[in-house]
Order: sequence, then structure tokens, then C-alpha cells
Amino acid sequence: MFRRLLIFAGFALAFPATLLAETATYRFSPVNQWDINKTASYWNPIIKYVSDKSGVKLELKIGRTSADTTAYVLAQEVEFVFSNHLFSPAREQLGWKVFGRRWTPPLYGQIAVPADSPITRLEELKGQEVVFAGPEAFIGYKITYGLLASKNIDVKAVFAGNQNAAFAQMFAGKAKAVGSNSALIDGYSIREGKQFRVLWTSEAYHDLALMASSKVPEKDVKAVASAFIGMHRDPVGKAILLKASEEVGLDPKAYFLPATGADYASYRKFYETAIPSLR
Repeated sequence: MFRRLLIFAGFALAFPATLLAETATYRFSPVNQWDINKTASYWNPIIKYVSDKSGVKLELKIGRTSADTTAYVLAQEVEFVFSNHLFSPAREQLGWKVFGRRWTPPLYGQIAVPADSPITRLEELKGQEVVFAGPEAFIGYKITYGLLASKNIDVKAVFAGNQNAAFAQMFAGKAKAVGSNSALIDGYSIREGKQFRVLWTSEAYHDLALMASSKVPEKDVKAVASAFIGMHRDPVGKAILLKASEEVGLDPKAYFLPATGADYASYRKFYETAIPSLR
């Protein structure tokens, strides 16, 4: 803490007070795709790079669970997000604007059990506990639970708070199956050496969106977008992305590219027929 104070004091000496007063600090809230420590270890180096490159100061703001983090967003306590929780008709009225997304192989919603589970069909999950990261997880919960509901397979939904905890609960025998997305299942399998049997896979979806609040000045949005999107072309940025991806088991080639709201049409289409509890 003392060292951080010294760093800030040095910064204050180097720049006029008027400039410091005009320099905004924006909160950046990514969805908790992993536990809080892994989420922070992935994002902190990335947002430090983006802050340094863009000249726009970002700081990480995440809650204990994915639902907590989304609550910050809905309460308008943050200005930038990495999320797919904002494409329902009601939330689109909040004015968030897509400016980028993370390139990964296509994401699929999946319902899976341990590889040695006796369960081989979705119908065998009826009446059983199925664990999910949380009620806000679009691909991992809304898509997968929606599929079960459409087939009248009534399961007991359990929310673990994040996807790592959901996997751990299933492998500990506290739930018979898990709902997730394909990248997180693959990453956990690589990291932890656990094997899954996938019972169902959805259509493909893009990875989460980088979005800015309508209250952020356009010049700051453009600077932040440029830093994210150019990161993989800068040797320093590319090295940071590679190390961050390795930490969490993401595809090592994952990077950020330009996007618009049109890239998330499949998300909006889901809500047209979703059961009321998932809208």
C-alpha cells in the first residue's frame, strides 16, 4: 500500500494538478468467467496495458460473483464492460454500445457430466441437480437451461457463483451435470486434467462484447477501443495477451477485434422465444 502511495505521489509531481483533475478514471467490469483471483489475474495486465496505451485510465471492478458484477453494471457504477448480459430488450434500453469483442473459436452452450458418469442422455437429468455459474450467464445458463426447459426436463438449478466453482461442485458429486460454454469446459479440462462427457451442444455464438456506457465521451471510447484492438499487433501487448490466456486456459491466439451490436444478433434472437424467467 505504501509503495502504491509513493507511485501516485511521483505521478502527481510529474503532472500539473489541473491535468490530474481533468483525467477521468473509468471502472471496467468483465464478467466473472473464472473465480475472482483468476479473473483478476487475466484482466489486470490487459487493462494496465490499455490504460497506458490509450492514456485513458481504467481500473478493474468485479464482484464476488458474476451476478454481483452485473449488478454494478445495472446500477451504472461502471463505464466499460466485457459482457454478454446486456442484450435483452430491457437492458438494451440502457444505451451500452459494442465497440469490440474477443476473438476465440466459436462458443457453444454445453451440458456436460463427468466422463465416468453413468448418465448418457439429457432425459436422465430430470429431477437432478444441475450446476451453473449463475443466473446471468447467457451461454452457460440461459442457453443450456432454456434447452432443458424446452424439452420439459425439469432440473434443480444450482448456482455456484462462477464457472470454476460450478465445475468443482459437479466433480465433487454435489451436482449431476453442469451448464457452461465450450471454451470454459475445454480450459478447465486442460488446466485441471478433468474429463467431461458432453450431452448437448448449442449453435455457435461470439465471445463476450467490449462495451462502453453512453456517458463516456466518444474520444475516450475511441482511444480505449484502439488500444484493445491493436493490442495483438504490438509485441508487448501480444506477450501480455498470450500470458493472460495461458493463465486461464484460453486459446493462446485470443485477441480483441472490432465489433458492433450486429455481431450479437443471435443473442437478441434467443430472447424472442425465451421463457419469461430467462428474459
